[in-house]
Amino acid sequence: MTSTAGGGWTANTASGGGTSGRTVTLTDLLRVPLHRIRVLAGAAVLGLLAALGYVLLVPSAVTADAVVAVRPVVTDAFTPSGASADRAVNMNVERGIATGTEVVRRLVDATGRDQRDVQDALELEVPTGGQILRFRFTANSTRDAVAGVNLAAAAYLDVRRTMYEQQRADILRSYDESIRKVQAQQAALQSRIASAREGEADAAVAELSAVNSQLVQLSSARTEIAAVDVNPGWVTREAETNLVAPGGSDLLRLLAGLLGGVLLGIVLAYGWESVDRRIRSVDDGRDATGLPLLGTARGPKARGSRHAVDADVRYVAMAIAGRIREPARIVLLTTRGDQTALGAGLAVALAVTGREVYLADDIDRLGRLRSEVLAGVARLPATASSARPVVPQPRQGQRAAPIDEVTEQIAVRRPSPHPTALPRQATVQRATPAGHGPAANHQTPDDPDGTISLPRIASTAPSSGKSAVGASADTVTVGAGSIRFGTWRQRAASGVVLFNAPPAEADERGVAAARQGAAVVVVQQDQTRQSDLRRLAERLRAAGVAPLGFVLTHRGRG
Repeated sequence: MTSTAGGGWTANTASGGGTSGRTVTLTDLLRVPLHRIRVLAGAAVLGLLAALGYVLLVPSAVTADAVVAVRPVVTDAFTPSGASADRAVNMNVERGIATGTEVVRRLVDATGRDQRDVQDALELEVPTGGQILRFRFTANSTRDAVAGVNLAAAAYLDVRRTMYEQQRADILRSYDESIRKVQAQQAALQSRIASAREGEADAAVAELSAVNSQLVQLSSARTEIAAVDVNPGWVTREAETNLVAPGGSDLLRLLAGLLGGVLLGIVLAYGWESVDRRIRSVDDGRDATGLPLLGTARGPKARGSRHAVDADVRYVAMAIAGRIREPARIVLLTTRGDQTALGAGLAVALAVTGREVYLADDIDRLGRLRSEVLAGVARLPATASSARPVVPQPRQGQRAAPIDEVTEQIAVRRPSPHPTALPRQATVQRATPAGHGPAANHQTPDDPDGTISLPRIASTAPSSGKSAVGASADTVTVGAGSIRFGTWRQRAASGVVLFNAPPAEADERGVAAARQGAAVVVVQQDQTRQSDLRRLAERLRAAGVAPLGFVLTHRGRG
């Protein structure tokens, strides 16, 4: 398969020594899903039902947001920040604390949900280059989502404040211990100074002055630590019920389910088509059989009027008649389908031109064939009657004979009492109107040659111009020809024998009959499988049958 400049694809098929290509257009690509519309519709309905079940059974999720501004802990909040290291905030650490065990535990205690569900419902976003934490919490209702996200933000601030307070308490405790030690030294030096001699008092006083200076420094440092604001930040935006958007549109979910089902149906349609290939066009039928096309015929379910369908059949009959010589035996072959309607239409089309057609069937379809033939004869146009008997017109002054008196004598033989004697020719007498010749119903039962004369009403065409239908149960008169019905064993030796053969996949009589005449392969569009059609073509070649061609019928989607 190669691409073409027109936007299609060219499928190359080798036939003999050459290569022929045809372009696969976008219409060909769309034909498979359209003809597998049941698979496509089923998958779309399943996708829609799945989405509907999700909407009805799974509660809608509502998400609420809260924003926290992280504040660095500094000793002097009013001092310009600059590039001091103590003002830097590691946001990765803050994110880990915000989603840590302590925050999750408080949410579990407040909501009563499972710890894993809370961890999945809590999300945290950290904008790059900023000191902002955006909390996001998902719940089944707006109220639960708002309460959850506000609680998560407050829990983070409480946990962070507790950590800072613990750090400050530890530092103050260290300062207090150092101050107590210095105070103990101060008290000891003061006692030594009080009991010291003149030479030793100066040294003790100098040492006491150093201890006092150290004590002042420790007290000043402790005071600064005690004055540190350990507030880790603020909630700059709390979640509110009236600010939370609904948790998704059910209509969008249903639409997504429908589209997903359609896509799945398209995939299934192409997958099914790759396994079960059908004849979709004339090119497919020609590639599968290697036979010429005799014509296409629209079926009863195809678009178009019945007269257009009959016209298709007449063109097919014209193509067949141009390839045969009478007497002819034509076998209509199909793989699995039923070609009864086409066979009846071909019989009418062949008989209306003056041929004697014998329509045969071996699987109890003669009643349907007769009904189809009568329906086809009723739809024939007025110009189709090519041979009409002419009723003599009465001369001036002479009354017209009733239609019942326009008769002719038909010689009917009875068993001869002398079987060894050669029978004489049966006499045929013309009846004349009353009073001008022998009676119309004159009989000679004692005729020595064993014949009696019976009246037969002359076949007349109706005033509408349609072909007359004979009264016989096995013969239908169509225009200048006639159609007889029977089985293949009882076929006529002259005229055209049209055999409505059984499906070839289940019965081999059609292929066997084709060896005695000509075969026409009937291909039903969108129903005949390519594998069955190739197998039928191989069987015909193996049996030595050279079919006239194939007819493509439109029977609906498959």
